Amino acid sequence: MAGHSKFKNIMHRKGAQDKKRSSMFSKLSREITVAAKMGLPDPNMNPRLRAAVNAAKAQSMPKDNIQRAIDKATQGGGDDYEEIRYEGYGPAGVALIVEALTDNRNRTATNVRTAFSKNGGNLGASGAVSHGFDRLGLITYPAKVGDPDTVFEAALEAGAEDVTSSEEEHEIWTAMDALHEVAKALEAALGEAESVKLAFRPQTTVELEADAAQQLFKLIDVLDDDDDVQTVWGNYEVSDAVMEKLG
Repeated sequence: MAGHSKFKNIMHRKGAQDKKRSSMFSKLSREITVAAKMGLPDPNMNPRLRAAVNAAKAQSMPKDNIQRAIDKATQGGGDDYEEIRYEGYGPAGVALIVEALTDNRNRTATNVRTAFSKNGGNLGASGAVSHGFDRLGLITYPAKVGDPDTVFEAALEAGAEDVTSSEEEHEIWTAMDALHEVAKALEAALGEAESVKLAFRPQTTVELEADAAQQLFKLIDVLDDDDDVQTVWGNYEVSDAVMEKLG
């Protein structure tokens, strides 16, 4: 157990979570459908589907919407989504990994490439930046679930590898193949997690000044506004002082 790390949330800035509700629900529905198609359409028997449903509930997605997304997976026809990963560099050489679920590979590739090129970035080939990240499991709980020491002890008992606590949340990192086992143990100790997913954690990070951070956030926002894009991971850090400056 590495203990409390100083590692900051590198998925994307918190403001990105305030995206339009309809777009957010579309992304959540897509993940639920894909998860249900890849395994059993029962959250209790399908860890990925369970995580997707929990994520949807955490965002107050209506039960009818969740069930409709599951039903799509079991009915004939409908959209077939493909998981695609794009890699590239943003402003100031920040490494970015974009995870997408799409029913049209050409459309998504064009949109992602355009987003990079118009916002100070460069889309690279597969493997261009992923070697600088570790593929891990990530379990997230809201800060209100307990103080950092309590969560740390629960994570240690569950077999997690690291914990990052902030004023907003607790991030619990696990080995990739131990994700659902650790999540199950944590659920018994802390209750349902806000999210359970595979994540990319950078081995090193780049500290950004205000101008570069502003340009990077614009690129991430453009990517995040695309319904096909599920998650954007990066190896950047932005200090509280710079965040305050950016407002």
